[in-house]
Amino acid sequence: MHPEKWFRSKTRVGGTKQLHLDKIAELKPDLILANKEENTKAQIEALQKDFKVYVSDIGNLADALKMIREVGELTDRQTQAEKLVRDIQKEFDQMGELPLKGKKVIYLIWQKPYMTVGGDTFIHDMLQRCVLKNCFGAQKRYPEISLADMQKATPDLIFLSSEPFPFKEKHRKEFQTLLPQAKTVLVDGEMFSWYGSRLLKVPGYFKVTR
Repeated sequence: MHPEKWFRSKTRVGGTKQLHLDKIAELKPDLILANKEENTKAQIEALQKDFKVYVSDIGNLADALKMIREVGELTDRQTQAEKLVRDIQKEFDQMGELPLKGKKVIYLIWQKPYMTVGGDTFIHDMLQRCVLKNCFGAQKRYPEISLADMQKATPDLIFLSSEPFPFKEKHRKEFQTLLPQAKTVLVDGEMFSWYGSRLLKVPGYFKVTR
């Protein structure tokens, strides 16, 4: 989480799937920001009985920019939100030619079982903006796949994300042996899956990803 010092000083109210509703109630929030994919329906409905809850549903860049504008309105920060949207859009508009254009990619978010991303995810939209072809883009959400599935897909690239599963160099070496025809790359998951102000940094990251 960023910024690190600020994040470490705040009250913990649980994880995305296991919220501590009692702690949230103690804080008496004026506004709760939730996400359809990350938070459970039951807990959000419980919070909505007592608090104002904004639930985002982000599947692509356009959704992310819409969310920033709406949160800006809810927090009386419309000017700052509009500037952030303009700056993000400008960065994406100026990306230009990317080094991996046209390559077939498998983006892995988990192992045991292996899990990848389907065509209705924000990560898929980011891969498209890199002009990459998602080998499993015809599937939905986060399908489980086997090594045989990966071999059959004949990827040019294997992207091992830093989150939610923290793939490391040892995993990269393993995949390079298992799928020697593909180049295996460790990638920063924040740059493919965070859809807030982090998007300002994304185009620059895509330009140097090889």
